[in-house]
Amino acid sequence: MILLVSDRLEKIDLIGGIFNKKSGAFAVAMDENTAYDILNVSSPDVIIIDTLSHSLNAKKIIKQMKSHIENPVFILIIEDKIEKELIKLTNAFITENMSAELIEAAINMNLRTRHSLEQLSNSNKDLADSLYMLNTLYSTSSQFAGTLESSELINYMIEGMDKSLSFSLTCTLSFCTEEAPVLLLNSLYEISEELLSAIKLRIVLNYKSLFNNKKLPYEVDAENLKVIKNVKYPASRFTFNLFQYDNMFAPISLGDNFFGCIEIFKDTPFSSEDAKCFQTLAQQVSLPLKSASLYQEIKETNHKLEQLERLKSEFISIVSHELRTPLTSIKNSLDILASGRCGDVPAAAEKFLTMAARNVQRLSGIINDLLDLSKIEAGKMDFHFTKMDIHSVIDFVKSTFLNVAKEKGLNLTAEETPDLPEIIADPQRLEQVLTNLVSNAIKFTPAGKNITIKSRLINAGDIDINNCFKEELKKLNGDYVMVSVVDEGIGIAEENLARAFDKFAQIENSLSRKVGGTGLGLPIAKQLIETHKGAIWCESKPEKGSAFNFVLPVSEN
Repeated sequence: MILLVSDRLEKIDLIGGIFNKKSGAFAVAMDENTAYDILNVSSPDVIIIDTLSHSLNAKKIIKQMKSHIENPVFILIIEDKIEKELIKLTNAFITENMSAELIEAAINMNLRTRHSLEQLSNSNKDLADSLYMLNTLYSTSSQFAGTLESSELINYMIEGMDKSLSFSLTCTLSFCTEEAPVLLLNSLYEISEELLSAIKLRIVLNYKSLFNNKKLPYEVDAENLKVIKNVKYPASRFTFNLFQYDNMFAPISLGDNFFGCIEIFKDTPFSSEDAKCFQTLAQQVSLPLKSASLYQEIKETNHKLEQLERLKSEFISIVSHELRTPLTSIKNSLDILASGRCGDVPAAAEKFLTMAARNVQRLSGIINDLLDLSKIEAGKMDFHFTKMDIHSVIDFVKSTFLNVAKEKGLNLTAEETPDLPEIIADPQRLEQVLTNLVSNAIKFTPAGKNITIKSRLINAGDIDINNCFKEELKKLNGDYVMVSVVDEGIGIAEENLARAFDKFAQIENSLSRKVGGTGLGLPIAKQLIETHKGAIWCESKPEKGSAFNFVLPVSEN
């Protein structure tokens, strides 16, 4: 029988739908009292407790149920994190977003596990002892899967040994729980300073013996070795007779990864089953310790990358600001020379002055892009949101580029849907986005072709988008004003579409090399649109043209 304790109807329907179709019994309790009533008349094989329920105290329920029935299998429905105490009280977990097939497999696996354990426990005392060890290994393995903290993994291993082997003392030399090697002592009784010195020397010698005079992974000094003690009954004290106890020793390692070693003492002899359990726990913890080590490396690497990204942004911002001042002086000087206020300018010199002024303007645009990007990434870009219609932005950008397009032999037009709903936006930033898209279209469209700015109302569910931009679509919901800049230019290959909005990226072809640029315009446009809670993407085919689209949510009022 399976008992589900939950007050969430959707979870009851999901799990009930799985097991109502089966021959086994399935019961639901939406509160604690109902759960206890069911326990009074039957003994469930598996009890599933929904920790995300609004009115249930999972810890209290588990403790109460453990006093009602013998050895049930507890499975918790969890989100991401769970209390350490709950980990110790339960057998397995079902995550919130787990599919019905995986839920059924997990529950059936636990059912099979319990039935196997019951059969073994009914055979004889020896088999019952083995069963208890297996159950401890299973529970400890579940605990190993619940954390990526090295210190917690070592503690779970020691707790598992305590449950299954009832040791007198464990000595764990760990290289993964502190910045320096540390000796973790878990002892029934207090240890004198003299005995402690002997234990430290013993564990270091055992460690060195593992490598047969080869190079050690870590250098360890017994005299200065840090010790962390956990004593259960400090009123009593061990003597040197401890070294006459039965003992076992094992490395904690996986391949080339060495995490430490452990020695365990017990005042009664260890059995062969004890030795298997001890070795298994020492081996089982190695894989999650490796994962924890990799996770820590990734965290540290990400932290360094974040620092580098911040330094890069600060550097770009500082350099850009520093370039602006001399660039302004150069521009003013060129304007004065070109105006003739310093004397007549020869025709040959005028040509060079014009060239210099054009490149100063280009450099100024690059610096502005760098500054905008650094402001956006630092969250310092100023926005002035207001209720507005998109037509004013389209009309302004179209009139700005009309002559530029004509000079290149291009036909720039607008196809606008009249009376579009208003949006909440910063007009200046939207002009910046559309200016960038139209400017790019003019750059990459050959003479004699068309460029069209389009606008329309669209629902998020009706947007047809390329697979590489599917993540953009997931964020959308409701009605949007959509703006498209459609050209008949060189286009972009399918495999390069996803890179179109990457910083400093330019799609490699002869025309892109000719027109140049920083590759910052589209990333800036993407950041600005996302700040407006919209999305931007592109559609393109080589030599057929491109369509750069963005959507902005319709104002609710």
